[in-house]
Amino acid sequence: MELIGGRRRPILRLSIDKPGGVGADDCALASVRLGPVFDASDPMSTAYELELSSPGIERPVQRLEDFQRFVGFRARIRMEEGLPRRRYAGRLLRVEGDDVIVEADGTEHVLAFASIDSAHLVLDLDEYQQLADGAPSVPTDADASSDEPSSDQESP
Repeated sequence: MELIGGRRRPILRLSIDKPGGVGADDCALASVRLGPVFDASDPMSTAYELELSSPGIERPVQRLEDFQRFVGFRARIRMEEGLPRRRYAGRLLRVEGDDVIVEADGTEHVLAFASIDSAHLVLDLDEYQQLADGAPSVPTDADASSDEPSSDQESP
């Protein structure tokens, strides 16, 4: 879930997922079912648009369980402000407790999950199709190619 757009009419975007992928019919059905629930609970003090979509090729990784599910896949991770390094791009190696371990720049980095601001997968079309088909096949080293995302470093 994310809130985007301006103050006048923000967009509350919900990404939905299911084995086999999400199509336009799934989004329409979810909108019909969720719209009245959101109207009744009034989750925002201003008017907003409700938008439903599939996670897409730049699938967000939000929960610790998501990081575990996508071990082996490439990701871009942005850390919260104030840390010495804010951006990492590399392969998700494992989850240990509340830490996410990522290989970036040929080095393993231990990232505190609580300090991750945002993350999304960096998929090629084959990986995206595997996930859409409901079979998250973890890429092997043979699948890794020179298109590994470059690291993005940013000063605090």
